[in-house]
Amino acid sequence: MEQQDIKAHSPEHRITTAELGPFCFARCSCGWRGPARRARSLARTEGRKHAMG
Repeated sequence: MEQQDIKAHSPEHRITTAELGPFCFARCSCGWRGPARRARSLARTEGRKHAMG
């Protein structure tokens, strides 16, 4: 499983993306996890939206 950090505007929200088979999802250090997506860009966008509030 590969991970990628996404810069967040809030220090309590550290967003990463992870891959599981053909799917990618964003997850946050606060416990939030986005839905599995086939498009990495969509998972990253959802992670950024979560981090911005």
